[in-house]
Amino acid sequence: MWGGRFAEGPAAVMRAINASIPFDKRLWRQDIAGSKAHVMMLGAQGIVSVEDAAAIDAGLDRVAAEYAANGVPEDLALEDIHMQTEARVAEAIGPVAGRLHTARSRNDQVATDFKLWVRDATDEVLAALEGFGAALLVRAEQHAADVMPGFTHLQSAQPVTLGHHIMAYHEMIARDVGRFRDARARANLCPLGSAALAGTGFPIDRHATAAALGFDGPTRNSLDGVSDRDFAIEYLTCATQCALHLSRLAEEFVLWASQPFGFVALSDQWSTGSSIMPQKRNPDAAELVRGHSGRIMGCLTSLMVTMKALPLAYSKDMQDDKPPVFEAHDLLALSIAAMTGMVESATFRVDRMRALAESGYATATDLADWLVREAGLPFREAHHVTGRAVKRAEELGVALHAVPLADLQRLDARIDERVYGVLSIDASVASRTSFGGTAPANVRAAIVVARGETA
Repeated sequence: MWGGRFAEGPAAVMRAINASIPFDKRLWRQDIAGSKAHVMMLGAQGIVSVEDAAAIDAGLDRVAAEYAANGVPEDLALEDIHMQTEARVAEAIGPVAGRLHTARSRNDQVATDFKLWVRDATDEVLAALEGFGAALLVRAEQHAADVMPGFTHLQSAQPVTLGHHIMAYHEMIARDVGRFRDARARANLCPLGSAALAGTGFPIDRHATAAALGFDGPTRNSLDGVSDRDFAIEYLTCATQCALHLSRLAEEFVLWASQPFGFVALSDQWSTGSSIMPQKRNPDAAELVRGHSGRIMGCLTSLMVTMKALPLAYSKDMQDDKPPVFEAHDLLALSIAAMTGMVESATFRVDRMRALAESGYATATDLADWLVREAGLPFREAHHVTGRAVKRAEELGVALHAVPLADLQRLDARIDERVYGVLSIDASVASRTSFGGTAPANVRAAIVVARGETA
């Protein structure tokens, strides 16, 4: 394809290191689409005859059918999916296939194909996140009023509802959806027609090819068009952030499935056993999601390091842009599917959650707030009195709401029997009605809003 300048063929090692067909064959659908848009534009502009354009278009359809049926052959001599496809079209329709590459370079071709692939990958992720978000909403609605301990520093802090806890992850996923959408919109300009780096002297219509491929328009600078990989880095950035959120929920499932917590039982579909300990039920799927987040983060770092010092315009280093994106996409798709399955099928042990919420003096803040609100104490003084009340409960070996009124009044005479109305965990969560709070009514209202935003 490019041998006219060279008297000898490449060395075997050079052929191997130079070829990208083993991995960029994944771009074949995008390569066919880009080539069809390009050749039809060439025909419309009179750069090639209408007859030749139609013949090439038909040849591309034949090659696409072959790829769909039999896969893409890996011929290292043809280097990449672009040369592979052009060669197959030539075999199918003859020398006229050589006109396909008029007014374009592999530089703008690969940038266009890769951007199309990332756009498709983004759409796949958005669809998967929609399903995951819906699963979270279903479980949050089921458990809108079920009480669990809320933690800071993994210490029991205040009671919250399980529905509220689940909705926190829905908020994270909603931000991920927004990031992917923003990145997709920003990337939706077409590099095709930038040629090698300087544009072309042929009277091409870049707006027509951009529209044919579903872009908002063509890229505005030919140097940037062929050398930009921001769209791939942004995709990996979004994927990394999403993977971090999935990993946090996965870690909660790992903790909650352990015997000391006992908050959740993962279904058989998402658990494994031990080769030696028959009693084991391991949360391997959650652990793998947690592990995948590190690999996805590594993919982002890999591409950023590749791009960090490349002068304009194209350098062969950029051939290594695709493997980290492909790897991250595959891992993210698996992670979203696994977490969706775990959320849908998990059995939450709400009795255990409630028991632990009641055992950790989690309503201490409610006592302090009551002292401020009803007895007029400054908060710092109320905090001190409440700390002494917790100490007294520990001495008696009872929950805070079971400390006798006489004991509480010895700590502060302004305490009366009304205080018991705020010391139960149900009263505590019901009182948290501030916007974004954990009250069951708030949780149900947030679910309604979330469903409306995604409808």
